[in-house]
Amino acid sequence: MATEDNGSGGTGLPASIEAAWGLRERPTKGPRPGLTLTRIVDAAVGIATADGLGAVSMSRVAAELGVSTMSLYRYVSAKDELLLLMEDAAYGSPPPGPEPDEDWRTGSAQWAWALRAAFIRHPWAVRIPISTPPAAPNSVAWMERGLACLRETNLGEGEKISVLMLVSGFVRNEARLAFDLQAAAERTGAGPEESMASWAQLLERLTDAERFPAVTAALRAGELSTPGGPDDEFIFGLDRILDGVEALISARS
Repeated sequence: MATEDNGSGGTGLPASIEAAWGLRERPTKGPRPGLTLTRIVDAAVGIATADGLGAVSMSRVAAELGVSTMSLYRYVSAKDELLLLMEDAAYGSPPPGPEPDEDWRTGSAQWAWALRAAFIRHPWAVRIPISTPPAAPNSVAWMERGLACLRETNLGEGEKISVLMLVSGFVRNEARLAFDLQAAAERTGAGPEESMASWAQLLERLTDAERFPAVTAALRAGELSTPGGPDDEFIFGLDRILDGVEALISARS
């Protein structure tokens, strides 16, 4: 069956997503038989990597591929579908495992670090709005891998999904914050140490111990003037989340 119509093949998914799952064949009619969904997504990913997500448009992708914009719509009916497929390409395949003797916490931590690495490879991916639950192949594979880490716990299936949402949301937010701070530093030309020192100096001028005792205590301790390592906040946050999950598992025991 062809992807030239945008109807569902029984899944309720757009034709392009069905094609990503291998449920549809490429169009059998029309120009440029060498054009494929993979080539379209790869071109869009290349544009996002070079110029940012905002540079991606159907016309720009068509120009990169040397085809007409209308020819893309035989494979992808809307830009939102293309963004979903780009995000799925950015994720790539999840890490292998878990190993039979791997405990849930180790597996979940490795899953979180691997997801963070995917965002670091493709920073533009965190700019794609989440408009649907996982439905593309790689996204569902990541979901499967994350849930498998929790298979030996006493959590209910719904709770396992909630844990996965909590961890993935943290990873995504932490990555986006790190990218925003990096972009700000690049605009000003200031390094992390200089930026933190300037911020601390500003707070010292704006605050006083009577109105802002907690901020003053942090300033006096030097915690607001010295940046930590690039992974410190991620390690701290992930550990606290997994501590909470561990407490829930222990309470159920």
